[in-house]
Amino acid sequence: MSQILVIEDESVIRNAVDRLLTRRGYKVNTAESVEEAEQKFDLKSFNLILTDVRLPGVPGTDVINRAPGVPVLIMTSYASVRSAVDSMKQGAIDYIAKPFDHDELVMLIERTLKQEKLGRKTEVLKSDLDKSYPVDGMVGKCPAMQEVCRRVTKVAPTDTTVLILGESGTGKELVARALHEQSLRKDAPIVTVNCAAIPETLIESELFGHEKGAFTGADASRTGLIEAAEGGTLFLDEIGELPLAAQARLLRVLQNGEIRRVGSEQSRLVDVRLIAATHRDLKQRVQEGEFRSDLYFRLRVVELNLPPLRERGHDVVELAIFLLEKTRKQLNRSPMTLNQSAIETITTYGWPGNVRELENALERAVILCEEDIITPDLLAIESAHSAASQTASLNPASADLSLEEYFRQFVLENQEQLTETELAKRLGISRKALWERRQRFDIPRSKKGGG
Repeated sequence: MSQILVIEDESVIRNAVDRLLTRRGYKVNTAESVEEAEQKFDLKSFNLILTDVRLPGVPGTDVINRAPGVPVLIMTSYASVRSAVDSMKQGAIDYIAKPFDHDELVMLIERTLKQEKLGRKTEVLKSDLDKSYPVDGMVGKCPAMQEVCRRVTKVAPTDTTVLILGESGTGKELVARALHEQSLRKDAPIVTVNCAAIPETLIESELFGHEKGAFTGADASRTGLIEAAEGGTLFLDEIGELPLAAQARLLRVLQNGEIRRVGSEQSRLVDVRLIAATHRDLKQRVQEGEFRSDLYFRLRVVELNLPPLRERGHDVVELAIFLLEKTRKQLNRSPMTLNQSAIETITTYGWPGNVRELENALERAVILCEEDIITPDLLAIESAHSAASQTASLNPASADLSLEEYFRQFVLENQEQLTETELAKRLGISRKALWERRQRFDIPRSKKGGG
């Protein structure tokens, strides 16, 4: 719901505009002067400010500098070119002459709000680095992925909250973007938040915003990421890592559509669609007291389960071909193909890092390839098989272990003697991949371990 501030000293006009816009579904606040408006409200929290030019105290155009980033429409009884030009020069988005036609005013407001939404979407997209996947191009023909696609098509046009479950690297953000782009909110922004990447002490301020002086270092008021998603979609990745205090605040957003900035006593209405994702078992987190049960049930109105790559059959080959083409275009390389040995290697490998690991392997192969054929050695994934095979031959009891069980056993048995670099080398993976798998499998680093 868009929030509009009307600043007008004539009560008849002020009340008439209030009633008109309220009937149209807008949330309207009013004031008689710029000073009163600034005392009563946070001017930057509005989607639009409609103000008269001549007011008690400072002129209405002063609100332009006091509410940076908020579009301001000017009402004036002096419908001269000069007054209109002066207002526009000061930063007004447009003007309307009094007495004005109600339909004309509503059309002007609707157009301005649409431009404001598009402007915020553009701003968000500029900072969004990962737009390489087409949102309608989820590759996969296995039954599990076909079911995911069917559910996305059904639930996308609604405002229903969606919980996406799946291992790290399975494409949860891609599904969230598909839900947004196929929804009625696609012209507004989708704001992505990785809950695991924000320090616990800052997560509430980042999500809900804060007022000036709310805590040490809060030198100015700040809009939170939830408000930044107004009219659009908020995607909370790794929601299982959200602290309990922030969970309680998020529950209020889902129940009442309200947020309260840190340090503020006033709630604000927000209109966002929430999509959450996690690789964790939230049921277990609830049982352990680490996740609120009421929030869990609010989140899983619709639940989408993404299968790991190892369970998607021939999809892995289709994905590899798709990602190879995408990567070589990004790197400005000539067309390349996978030879039969590379395809067999890709098919038989377990891909514990899922689609993300496959993409990284193909990117490395494209960079190192000197011709136009991708071979297994360029993928650099056989080394991991070799390490597992060598250990299995030395310890037959481990031959039947799954990749996760093997990884867990190998790390726990050797991390007291080996550094992280040595562990990664023995496993045939990078240090970054080792760290990611530790996080995914909940294996803490040894206190004695070095770099």
